[in-house]
Amino acid sequence: MISACRFATGQFTKLRHKIGLLALAIVCVAGVDAGARESKDWIVLENCRLISNPANDGDSFHASSGASEYIFRLYMVDAPETDEMNPARLVEQAKYFAITVPQAIEVGQAAKEFTRAKLSEPFTVFTRMSDAMGHSKLERFYAFVQTKDGDLGELLVRNGLARNYGFKAVPPGLRNSRLEVEKLQQFEDDAKRERIGGWGINGERLNVRAQKPTPFSVFVTEKNARARTLPLGNTPSATRAFRHSVTNVGPVEAKKSHAKEQIELGRIDINAATEKELRMIPGVGPVMASRIIAARPFRSADDLKKVNGIGDKKYATIRPYFQ
Repeated sequence: MISACRFATGQFTKLRHKIGLLALAIVCVAGVDAGARESKDWIVLENCRLISNPANDGDSFHASSGASEYIFRLYMVDAPETDEMNPARLVEQAKYFAITVPQAIEVGQAAKEFTRAKLSEPFTVFTRMSDAMGHSKLERFYAFVQTKDGDLGELLVRNGLARNYGFKAVPPGLRNSRLEVEKLQQFEDDAKRERIGGWGINGERLNVRAQKPTPFSVFVTEKNARARTLPLGNTPSATRAFRHSVTNVGPVEAKKSHAKEQIELGRIDINAATEKELRMIPGVGPVMASRIIAARPFRSADDLKKVNGIGDKKYATIRPYFQ
């Protein structure tokens, strides 16, 4: 009897040991999965293609990279909903644009079509596989999306189809998100002033697009880096250690420096330059930059003389910097 009890006790002890090892293994695997899901480095997916899906909208959509399918949600911008599935959010979006809920849905549908058109050709995705949540079985990840015309989020905001709002991240090549937030706000202000997209729906200007050249961001990898498609299983471990820079398609090529940034003559668009870009011009401070922005639109840079505080001497100094 005593021998049987000892045997049973020994077996129970072995079972507890095995259960403990199994539990430890599960915890370790879970930790690996969580770490693999969100990368500290930017993952670059090139030659992505849009996948048609009823759930796609202006700022969230299905896309393929090689044999893998993903759902991406744009960082830092928010396009209105395309239906009434999320009424509270829709009401908040309508209030932001100062329009009705049905009109907000119209703007959302226009944003969806705009994104579909911009992603009709292969595009590049920059992601860290950060979970953007959602209602689909397929995980949704935050991303910056590069089209042939520039950053998709910036394009949406500049055309009045999205607002400067949402989950922030430091874009590839930048040290903080502040510069991108300021740029998006400038684009939103321009769209509002021009009354296009959602800002002009009451004037039947929903489908009017920005006509003036705009410096949209372009995120690129170094020439020596080779972007690869993520392997099946949506794990980002295969494409780490990329370093990125940012170039701007537009009038100003900024250099990161504490000194006054240097710019080339004849490169600035008088109607599209941000306050920061205007202040890069020798002799233009924050007050003068604000006056120039307030006086827009200009027929050409020759109209700078009409701005309060710009006399013949000041005009002769700053005019060469404009297109």
